[in-house]
Amino acid sequence: MQWIAPSEKDTATDALERRLWDAADQLRANSGLNAAQYSTPVLGLIFLRFADVRFGKIRAGLEKMASSSRRGSRVDEPAAYHAEGVLYLTPNARFEKLLHLPEGSNAGKVINEAMRDIEKHNPQLAGVLPKSYEIFNSTLLKELLKRVSEIPATIDYDAFGRIYEYFLGEFARTEGQKGGEFYTPSGIVRLLVEVLEPYHGRILDPACGSGGMFVQSARFVAEHKKNPSSELAIHGQEKVAATVALCRMNLAMHGLEGDIKEAITYYDDLHKSTGRFDFVLANPPFNVNAVDKERLEAEVGKGRRYPFGLPRTDNANYLWIQLFYSTLSANGRAGFVMANSASDARSSEQEIRKQLIEARAVDVMVAVGPNMFYTVTLPCTLWFFDKAKAKLPCKTPSPGSANHPLPKAEGRGGFKFQGLVDQARELRKKQTPAEDVLWQLLRDRQLADLKFRRQHQIGDYIVDFFCPEYTLVVELDGAVHETSDRKKKDTKRDTYLRSLGHTVLRFTNARVFNDTEGVLREIVSSRPSPSGRGEGEGEQRGARYSDTVLFIDARHIYRQVDRAHRDWTEGQIGFLANVVRLYRGEEPDFTLGGPEAEAKLKEVFGKKLRFADVPGLCKAATIKEIEAQGWSLNPGRYVGVAPGEDVSDEDFKEQLETLNEELEVLNAQARDLEQTIARNVARILEV
Repeated sequence: MQWIAPSEKDTATDALERRLWDAADQLRANSGLNAAQYSTPVLGLIFLRFADVRFGKIRAGLEKMASSSRRGSRVDEPAAYHAEGVLYLTPNARFEKLLHLPEGSNAGKVINEAMRDIEKHNPQLAGVLPKSYEIFNSTLLKELLKRVSEIPATIDYDAFGRIYEYFLGEFARTEGQKGGEFYTPSGIVRLLVEVLEPYHGRILDPACGSGGMFVQSARFVAEHKKNPSSELAIHGQEKVAATVALCRMNLAMHGLEGDIKEAITYYDDLHKSTGRFDFVLANPPFNVNAVDKERLEAEVGKGRRYPFGLPRTDNANYLWIQLFYSTLSANGRAGFVMANSASDARSSEQEIRKQLIEARAVDVMVAVGPNMFYTVTLPCTLWFFDKAKAKLPCKTPSPGSANHPLPKAEGRGGFKFQGLVDQARELRKKQTPAEDVLWQLLRDRQLADLKFRRQHQIGDYIVDFFCPEYTLVVELDGAVHETSDRKKKDTKRDTYLRSLGHTVLRFTNARVFNDTEGVLREIVSSRPSPSGRGEGEGEQRGARYSDTVLFIDARHIYRQVDRAHRDWTEGQIGFLANVVRLYRGEEPDFTLGGPEAEAKLKEVFGKKLRFADVPGLCKAATIKEIEAQGWSLNPGRYVGVAPGEDVSDEDFKEQLETLNEELEVLNAQARDLEQTIARNVARILEV
């Protein structure tokens, strides 16, 4: 499927970003320094401007309170600012003072002292801020301070973050390959986050770079009207000390804190992470060699960091992939960037991939086209794991499986619910509350042999009824749920539960009494049946089973930024994320992408928005189909080409490589057969 979005016109913020970058580039040109030397100090000044703006707003509020209060002023108490998630700045560290330094003063020395002052009064930044400003000429520094001061104090929180991210990206471009070690383009990260939906929980990036995965996760939570600081527990590891500092500064820039540690993740697990995390996001270095595997042997085996064994090849891709898998909790989700070659790797890597697929944790694979990264032009693949998927029924169940069939239709009534309906009528005569009535019908596996629990805790919520076998939540609503405020709370609650992979059904108390059969029918038909559709009137939503993997080909969906670089629009990201939601049987979410994403989704999947395989875009393949393809996780092998579309050079090359691999295998088998026949004939002739 092709969707090439037009380049967007520059906004005011875009122009400001470029003016600031031109000033920073002028600093580099006149200082004789390389990008690695001047990037962190420049980011430090942008950070200071942002911190100063937030500090000023809180200070103004405290001054106003002090003038009308008898309890004394808290204007100069660091704790008053920390309580609002804001850094405390001493007079020497405030941007206005630095901007108006006296003529002849040593600007570098003064800024270094300001950074030390900030660290002293804000312990979470200890050892993080740059203090190398004396390597710059004072005149150049003052000019850069003047340019950074052009960032208006009225600019919103998100725009400040954008400027910081823009600089990270520009530094990545100027540093070339090295820049890729600390920066992943925001479009890639946003798609990872949209698919994972990290509403609440512990999040880890074991190759965290500058922390972009954490920032975008926090943005996702904020866009869904929650406080990221209270919803997410951030943890990261990074091997380069300077990049650890960059990450912590980036988090502070966005009002976040995290436990970021310096370590080489292959060897050291400083977070004791195995089985502990709800979400893992990462863009690890590709195709790393010379990892000392002898140091890893104690961590190989079930329940350890490398559960499927060590690859024999001198390539760390499948070390990373196993680390992401083993870090997840029982219901955890992971999303990460990986080299295309890992999807089809042979030999010991193929065996590890086979075990991953058979563990039923591989959920979604997305092929990404070239030129999406600043540092490399090659395409890549996004992998998504979901350990909760293994609890779903199979699309192709084996003989004797435990997937219970739906109640069989019988006569005009449809399903054999009559005994339960009569029981409900008797209970209503006794004025039994609706929740008690429904519990009497669900308990002891009376309904389709489904086991329900009552008043079951999931995260911070207590749900009315829960069926663990099918992760099905049933909630009953009284009159209080009709208020607008309560409806908003219910929507947030349901969104969180669905992010964990649960199906959520809501019924009014009145409906339990007045349409008992309809309620029971809906509960039964909401779970997947072995054929993929509920029998009778119910129908399965989505196409996700424990033995399916969704493949998406997004190589021809992009916006051309310039001749050498591409990205995705918000509409394109929202569209791709909602393809996954339809596959999972979830409600679409157009918070990102809005009407553009919704219109495209309806164009492709119809107005009723039900998932279907779409040639050239997506395919839900079973494990048997994947096995037939040599356990390949390359989306191009499954998705195909849309009718009427030409095969691109990239697609043709990939298809030719696949056919050539198959030909080599067949030729090798033919040679083996030829030798076997020759030996057999020789033996016969000897007799």
